[in-house]
Amino acid sequence: MAADSAQLSSQLAEATLNESVSALKAEFSDRVPIRSIISRTDGGSGFAGQHVRVGGWVKTGRKADKDAFAFLELNDGSCPGNLQVIVEADKGDLGQLVPTGTCVVVDGVLKLPPAGAKQKVELRVEKVVHLGPVDPAKYPLPKTKLTLEFLRDVVHLRSRTNTISAVARIRNALAYATHTFFQKHGFLYVHTPIITTSDCEGAGEMFQVTTLISEGERLERELIKNPPPSEADLEAAKLIIKEKGDAVSQLKSAKASKEEIGAAVAELKRAKENDLKLEERSKLQPGIPKKDGKIDYTQDFFARQAFLTVSGQLQVESYACALSSVYTFGPTFRAENSHTSRHLAEFWMVEPELAFAELKDDMNCAEAYVKFLCQWLLDNCYDDMEFISRQFDKTCIDRLKMVASTPFERITYTEAVELLIDAVKNGKKFENHVEWGIDLASEHERFLTEVKFQKPVIVYNYPKGIKAFYMRLNDDNKTVAAMDVLVPKVGELIGGSQREERYDVIHSRIAEMGLPIEPYEWYLDLRRFGTVKHAGFGLGFERMLLFATGLDNIRDVIPFPRYPGRADL
Repeated sequence: MAADSAQLSSQLAEATLNESVSALKAEFSDRVPIRSIISRTDGGSGFAGQHVRVGGWVKTGRKADKDAFAFLELNDGSCPGNLQVIVEADKGDLGQLVPTGTCVVVDGVLKLPPAGAKQKVELRVEKVVHLGPVDPAKYPLPKTKLTLEFLRDVVHLRSRTNTISAVARIRNALAYATHTFFQKHGFLYVHTPIITTSDCEGAGEMFQVTTLISEGERLERELIKNPPPSEADLEAAKLIIKEKGDAVSQLKSAKASKEEIGAAVAELKRAKENDLKLEERSKLQPGIPKKDGKIDYTQDFFARQAFLTVSGQLQVESYACALSSVYTFGPTFRAENSHTSRHLAEFWMVEPELAFAELKDDMNCAEAYVKFLCQWLLDNCYDDMEFISRQFDKTCIDRLKMVASTPFERITYTEAVELLIDAVKNGKKFENHVEWGIDLASEHERFLTEVKFQKPVIVYNYPKGIKAFYMRLNDDNKTVAAMDVLVPKVGELIGGSQREERYDVIHSRIAEMGLPIEPYEWYLDLRRFGTVKHAGFGLGFERMLLFATGLDNIRDVIPFPRYPGRADL
């Protein structure tokens, strides 16, 4: 059986290598992706002699043999590798073809390169189908090595670089793996709102959503252009009402016709309507509306304060309490004025929620998910990971392999603090003081996962004072059923908990933390009506990318980073 299976695999591989390159055309484009040619086991040499159309952007280009032809390194973003393209002078203007950044679509024949060449196949151009030229003097991405910091100033073009395009493909792979994992395990994908009236974290660092400012500015411009009525205007309007009313009375006394009286009554009605409009307009004030000295949010778009969400967790819980296993995956926002390499104002969160589940189930799900992501990159994104390994972090692939194959260590918060205190006694120095009750700093987390255990660690049962109101209070009344997954390179990757399902306890916790009850009444309803044990967690998607790639700054693993002072595009 094993021999038959091996023979079948060999036959399938041979059939794949012998297929026509035209069969590999992009489904919605008249070209063959470069990945389909050069990422095969033979590097594309099996396609030698076949005609193909490819398109991409020139990474490097140079003329040769006294400008008789040019070599182009072409990349279309489908993989980290380039296809070498050879264009003769009679096929196109070589001066326009060779600059870095030029876009070309070409028809040609795939050929085997000379012996000893790095590439396994190259393209001899027969026709230049499209040329998108570049002025080398103005193009902001020369072919010299560019720093990631520099690239943040050309965020609209940086995806053309090798690093950012590799990160984009890795990010895409992790997103696809996320949906694959949860769908495979029977979770339902739920779209939670970006605009919310609840503060999930209770930290208050939220972006406010309001139209009061723009409406106030619009009103101010309109009042300058068309000033409000004066006292004289209001008195004149009242005088017109009196005159129109007297006219109606006189017509009735004179027993005028119904038509005459009706017309006079209509004029009186119009006069009253005009007076009402003037009265309302006279009350208009430029600026933000206030009531009792405070901003009057009843005049706002949603008739109450609204914010950009910091988490979809609370909302997705409502679906977990009806559909059992759900997850949300979307952007979240934090108005934290932080300029560190670990913080963004806009970032993405993966947040599953499991009904009929306790803390141990939550930890099992989190561990399985992280392992699945690591293995997915090894199976589906190895070429990009090799590039990242060469350029940035030589340990990134080994780190993925270790996490994918190693059982996570599990320790209580109390045990973690004891280990840290022992480390201090043995000479380890931390910038942040260690004692029971502190929120573990990144240096503490990384010590546990990188030094002490040298593998991922799940710390659970944290002090209630440093965790959110919705986490289930343990029997000791001091800790909550919370857990964090710590991994090398970044520290905390996942934060989660069993949720508090007992109505009286969570009601007390909300009050205890000084939060208003009213915005959470709907959340309390989940406990009032058919409460269920449930648990969930949140994975910071950009943190997962930092862990996978080993890059140092979170601004380099999201396509369009938002942080204090910057929101380009």
